[in-house]
Amino acid sequence: MKQAQARMTPQEDPSLMVELANLAATERLAARLAEEARPGDVIGLEGPLGAGKTAFARGFIAALLGPLDVPSPTFTLVQIYEGAAAPIWHFDLYRLTKPMEADELGLDDALAAGITLIEWPERLGDRMPPNRLILRLDPGPNEGARRAHLSAHGPRARQWLDAVREAMS
Repeated sequence: MKQAQARMTPQEDPSLMVELANLAATERLAARLAEEARPGDVIGLEGPLGAGKTAFARGFIAALLGPLDVPSPTFTLVQIYEGAAAPIWHFDLYRLTKPMEADELGLDDALAAGITLIEWPERLGDRMPPNRLILRLDPGPNEGARRAHLSAHGPRARQWLDAVREAMS
């Protein structure tokens, strides 16, 4: 993982750009974020189809629970994994047409007590919690490479991002 130069101090800059050379680098970033995760934390996973959102989620979940089968929740819309600190909720909202449809998936329960990963968070509109970390993945310059742009919204998300930034430096 190569961290792009920040223009501000960590306390001033609520974002971080990371070049991910391959899937292993994506999994390392996921594991680093998982190390700092705690109940109530939310990561919104943005990016085009095939950008690596589900691969990131698999790496995040595996870092907390060990190796296990983590299917994409594209058709089930949500998968729940029992973690030691909190349940991990993995949503894929690609097929949602209205933000209110997330109510039927247990979104409020996830946000209240879980660690929540949300693919396609833009489908929630203003229902995304104000304290969240957004991870946008885009294809990188080489096959398998990705560009990750993390942006913190709210005080807890900024703490989380600062801890990851510090660990990477």
